[in-house]
Amino acid sequence: MIRYALSCDSGHSFESWFPSSDSYDEQARAGLVTCPFCDSPKVAKRIMAPSLGRAATLPAPVEAPAAATPGVPAAPAEAPVSLVAEPERQLRAMIRALHEHVARTADHVGADFAAEARRMHYGETEQRAIYGEASLTEARSLLDEGIAVQPLPALPDDRN
Repeated sequence: MIRYALSCDSGHSFESWFPSSDSYDEQARAGLVTCPFCDSPKVAKRIMAPSLGRAATLPAPVEAPAAATPGVPAAPAEAPVSLVAEPERQLRAMIRALHEHVARTADHVGADFAAEARRMHYGETEQRAIYGEASLTEARSLLDEGIAVQPLPALPDDRN
């Protein structure tokens, strides 16, 4: 992994991690590297000192003089780290909202999902919105029986 100090054409400075320098170049060419503040795809690498393992023995960094090059804005003291582009953040927010909606409007039946879905399908219990857990085999079996089920996408935080 490599961390780059970046800035956009509006002067916002931020940092982001990439698997390799080639990965950064590919993502930047595809317009996937965007400013977390203004969403501008016009992002460039800034000069950055390498991070060394024995940082405790290095002298403290010296602040750059306040007079900057004309046309180049001064970097803020602290820069947020952007690991996820805005479209990905929006997708994650939509997935969270979907989970919240399902939790508000449906009954959680837990591991009894497949059995409860069958009881509803065959008229043994009232029809209602339910959610719970089912194995892949159980879900396929439900679909084979003509019972409509839909998996919920995993919450973004569950992947980390």
